[in-house]
Amino acid sequence: MKIKEQVARAKPIVARARSGFAAMSRRRVSVWGLPLFCGLVAMASLAVAADTVQPYPSKPIRLIVPFAPGGSADVPARLLSTALTASMGQQMVVDNRAGASGILAGDITAKAQPDGYTVLLGSIGMLTIIPNLKKSLPYDPEKHFAPVSMLTATPTIVVVNPKLGANNLKELIALAKAKPGAISFGSSGNGSSTHLSGELFKAMAGVQLTHVPYKGAALAVVDLLGGQIMVGFDTLASLAHVKAGRLKALAISTATRSPMLPDVPTVAEAAVPGYETSSWNGIVLPAGTPKAIVSRLNAEIIKALAIADVRERMQANGNTPSAGTPEAFASLIRQERARWGKVIREANIVVE
Repeated sequence: MKIKEQVARAKPIVARARSGFAAMSRRRVSVWGLPLFCGLVAMASLAVAADTVQPYPSKPIRLIVPFAPGGSADVPARLLSTALTASMGQQMVVDNRAGASGILAGDITAKAQPDGYTVLLGSIGMLTIIPNLKKSLPYDPEKHFAPVSMLTATPTIVVVNPKLGANNLKELIALAKAKPGAISFGSSGNGSSTHLSGELFKAMAGVQLTHVPYKGAALAVVDLLGGQIMVGFDTLASLAHVKAGRLKALAISTATRSPMLPDVPTVAEAAVPGYETSSWNGIVLPAGTPKAIVSRLNAEIIKALAIADVRERMQANGNTPSAGTPEAFASLIRQERARWGKVIREANIVVE
């Protein structure tokens, strides 16, 4: 009886097993067909994508410039946009977004799609100085931007009113040491690159000069010409006054002399070894932009700055063309941010 009972109990188990095998056979066909079906769908998707993907650029590119039209930094931006429009086959449109020391332009770019169609002319101020002066910014220069290439560098000139009586940099330093704080120097604004150039000079030369900030370089030059201030740390924009004899250029801030002022020594060779500074601009993209687009723009910028007419017109405006690799520009931004941060802290510079 036990054997018969076991056989009886086994019959439904065998039946369920046979049913299971049959179902497995039916599913096997479906499972084997699934990869083939998915493959066909994938191939169709790739075919559609291949038809819709267009080479970069396929539409106009927006170049955001954090300065007003016609300024010393706006000129090289427009020269670049003209050259890239011709070489890339799509118009590069300059969009001037002046104000808030470049913060507005930086915010717009940081929030733009990282597709290569929003490009920013990043300045020394917005990328390295302002982050050291402002506790809160709508962008992080290191996290929100992809450096493409440096564009131009602009030297700073130490200029004086002839009435001061300083014929060279050593004489200026001697006068400043004889009357600490009695000599004033002007800049284009508190926390500007020209202001920091003056603060760096004070620290390295061991002198006390009283800083007078202006709302722009032009206003500082007016008072320098009028004798309200006696020293200026200015860009080559004051070159016309130097050549006319209304101002005297004592030294230039870069490591080498400028071809526009070949007889004017550098600050380092004249009196302060190791002193070197310049104002600069470069091209950045929103972070996350594909490397292929970064490389393409970098190559186009290098090619544009190799054009003789472009170089000559930039130099005539006081800018030195300075294209380079994305890595070199990223390194410069990091170094300059650390350097000016130190100057700002030691000079206790605060902006509202």
